[in-house]
Amino acid sequence: MTNATTSQEPRATRAADSEATKANILDVARQEFADKGLSGARIDEIAERTNTSKRMIYYHFGSKEGLYRAVLEQAYTRIRETETAVPIETMGAEEALKANVLLTFDYHNQHPEFVRLVMNENIHHGEFIKDVAGIKRRNESVIRVLGEIIAKGVDEGVFRDGLDPIDLHMTISALCFYNVSNRYTFSEIFRRDMTSPEAVARRREQVVEVVLAACRR
Repeated sequence: MTNATTSQEPRATRAADSEATKANILDVARQEFADKGLSGARIDEIAERTNTSKRMIYYHFGSKEGLYRAVLEQAYTRIRETETAVPIETMGAEEALKANVLLTFDYHNQHPEFVRLVMNENIHHGEFIKDVAGIKRRNESVIRVLGEIIAKGVDEGVFRDGLDPIDLHMTISALCFYNVSNRYTFSEIFRRDMTSPEAVARRREQVVEVVLAACRR
């Protein structure tokens, strides 16, 4: 074994350890920021729950705000990857739109911390999301996919003309978001458990029908 090969192995190991450390920090920080917001979360508490130190958190992310931005970036990247995962070229327009809505609904339902992060960021009037690297490009990808689905639906004669992909994205997001953001208050006020599997399944299908009905000719 050459000296060069020997020296490369420790570097590779250190790089892998560094990435694992960052991933661990982000996992813990995501929950902390979702539960307590930017102002309520504490770097000391995040460090205690990770396999690292407060100094290492600052080394990787620069500041508490830098860590918060990294959490937002990761959160939005994951949901955008989910929303654009539909292989629309192999589907009819209605099938593709239904698949997009179901993926979005399921992501919100399975990741309530994402909903809370978005709510917290809106408390800050979107002050930090605007500085997240690549956020515009990622958002453009989901609008592009919805635009392609709309165009396919118009060509197939199943969707009406004049649908705006940004408006459609807002409608889908709002319907999927509300089922998580307001589940506890809604359950208490109307005495209906919105967290039960039956309620989630019923609402899931309702959201699909509402979106499809809004798009059909």
